[in-house]
Formats: sequence, structure tokens, C-alpha cells
Amino acid sequence: MAAYDLIIVGGGIGGAALATVMARAGRSVLLLEQSEVYEDRVRGEWIAPWGVDEVRRVGLYDLLMGAGGHHLTRHVTYDETLDPTAAEAKTLPLGIFRADVPGPLCIGHPHHCQTLFDAAGAAGATALRGVRVIEVEAGESPRAVYEHQGRTIEATGRLLVGADGRTSMVRETAGIALHQDKPHHWFGGLLIDGAGDWPDDLQAIGTEGDFAFLAFPQGGGKVRVYGGYALDQAQRFKGPDGTRRFLDAFTMSCSPHNRHLVAGEPAGPLYSYFNNDSWTDAPFAPGVVLVGDAAGWNDPILGLGLSITYRDVRIVSELLKGADDWTHLSFATYAEERSERMRRLRFAARMQAALDMEFGDEARARRARVFAMSAADPSFKVQGFAVMAGPEALPPEAFTQEAWDRVMGAPA
Repeated sequence: MAAYDLIIVGGGIGGAALATVMARAGRSVLLLEQSEVYEDRVRGEWIAPWGVDEVRRVGLYDLLMGAGGHHLTRHVTYDETLDPTAAEAKTLPLGIFRADVPGPLCIGHPHHCQTLFDAAGAAGATALRGVRVIEVEAGESPRAVYEHQGRTIEATGRLLVGADGRTSMVRETAGIALHQDKPHHWFGGLLIDGAGDWPDDLQAIGTEGDFAFLAFPQGGGKVRVYGGYALDQAQRFKGPDGTRRFLDAFTMSCSPHNRHLVAGEPAGPLYSYFNNDSWTDAPFAPGVVLVGDAAGWNDPILGLGLSITYRDVRIVSELLKGADDWTHLSFATYAEERSERMRRLRFAARMQAALDMEFGDEARARRARVFAMSAADPSFKVQGFAVMAGPEALPPEAFTQEAWDRVMGAPA
């Protein structure tokens, strides 16, 4: 039976990043990944400036840039209540949120995963693909039983890490409860190619009619696009021509550049999913710690999945590297920070969804009011600052019922 310092279940962003950091620190790591090939499942490819800071702090920034990381430096918010010229006149520079960070960092998700998985192996981790984890055990003597290349293998570790996503087997085995709120809207995502006339450094969001869009260029004419639509429209983009109808929905008079997105060609699958938040009260148990989506996720309207994951990796790795004896190592500080971080981001996401992903006359009037108030007082809606600079960048009172009432004009 092989013994390791860390058994990490899940070789996506969180698991492979933690494996790389800890293997570089001289710890023995077993990294178990189910898939043989990373596929485009419309997962996050955008890292906020505060998340880029986390990438740097764990020593992986140069690796990602060398793998084709692409910075965005400008943001425009379009809307049916705004003239496009006026919207573009208020283009937001994205290098203002973190020192020495030019803006959000984009890198294709499958390639991102593979880059980190390869780095973990190069750093000395035992990194395995095509693994079926049969059983995990928490407690004083964590272990995992798995199948790999026709063999059933048992391994023990000093710590078991759940980096196995939203349906985490590790979380369930450890008895860690997952809480979820109600979905607010549908969110569809698609990678397109051939959109070279969309500015490579420009991200954008906009709402018109009964559809809202987001666009994040990946470089080389590729753009990851997202669309939000009402919960009662589950069948809207189903069927053989659903992808074409999805792209056609990006035709908006409020955002003339969208014609370049509509003209693009699908370069991956179209997936739609519910938009909601999930969280754990404490992402750890005896012998177990969770990172990334396994520990709970933020509503993807904010696009902060990768930033959250990299902070998880940074905090957990610092705790592990700071102690030789893990027998009595406490993850309470991690749990406390993550709980407040996710609470604030739930608030910010709920506000963003109510503003950008609700449709009709009332929602349109609400957005017009918020745009007007924000133009007169830039501090009016500061919650958006938390998305780029980090939730800790604002005082606690920015995430209260009073703050909600001030911005939204009515109680939640």
C-alpha cells in the first residue's frame, strides 16, 4: 500500500494547482483524475484581477502565461437604456484593481487543466488519469481505493483533499453539508472562433429585450460568450439549430460589436445550466479538506469560479507548508475566511443577477435608475468593485440589507 502526504481526488484546476504547489514544496502527492482527456464543458476561463494575484502568490502565473494566458484590459457595459456611444465613452480600464495586474486573465479551460496536470507531474506528484475512485475514507488515517489500468489500488495519506467538483464524493463521504439557493435564470455558454474583429482586449456585458450577454475574448479570434435568459425558457436553445439561435440572440442594437459574435463559428459545445450559489459551512472534516467547487461555488454570473479556487489553493497550501505535523492542523481560519468571502460574493451575485438578468419594463427602469445614479456618484454601486478587486476590498456594510435597498430601491 503506497503512502503519501496528500491524496487529491480531482485533477481539474483546484486539484492540479494544489498538487503542483505542494509537490514543488517537497511533499509527496497522489493526484487522481477520472478523465482521459479534458473536454470543453463550458467552465470558467476568466480570472479576475484579485484571482490573478492569487495565481501569482502560488507561483503559477508564469506557467499560465507561457501556456497562452491572455489579459483583458477594457470593459464596457451595454444596455438597451444606453446609447452605444455613451456606453463606450465610459469604458472601464481593468488595470486599476490590483497593482501590476493589467486586467483579468483568460486561458481555455481544457488547456488550463492540462497545463496544471502536466506541471504537477513535472514537480514530482504521482499524477494519474483514467482513474475510477471506488472508495475514500476520512478520519485519522485517510485513504483512497481506486482502479487504474485494470488494477485496484489502495493508498493512504496524511490528508485527503476533495477537489472533485460540485458532486464531490469526498464531501459526501466526509459528511460535509452543501447548501444551495434557488436558481435565478438560465445561463448558456459557447466558445466561438472567427470573431477576430471583436477587440482582443475588450470584455463586455449587456442586456436587451429578453436576453443578456457576456463576452470574453481568448485571443486569436476566439471568444467565450455567455447568454442569460428566463427560467421559464428552458427549451429556448434546444434542438439541432439551438446553437445558431443562441448566437442570433446576440444581435443587439445596444452593442454594435455583437455582429462580430453573431458571425463567429461554434468552436465547442453549447451548454446551459442553472445560475445559483452553493456553499458549505466548514469545508473540512477530520483528515479532509475541500477546495474549489467541492467546497461550494458562487453564482457564475460573476465569473469568479477560478479566482475562488486559486484563493482556496493559496490558503490551504500555506497552512500545509507552514506545519510539519498535520495531526492537529486546523483549517478553521480557511473556513472562516471562505465563509465570509462566499457570503459577500453571494450578495454581489444576487444583485448582479437582479440587474442584468431580469427582463421587462420594471427591470429596464431599474437598470436605467442604477446607471443614472452611478454616473452621478461612482460609489453608488460599489459591489461591482468586489468582483474585480476582491470581496475583502470593501467594508462589511457594502453587503447588508441597507446596501441592497439603496441600490435596488426596494427590499430583497
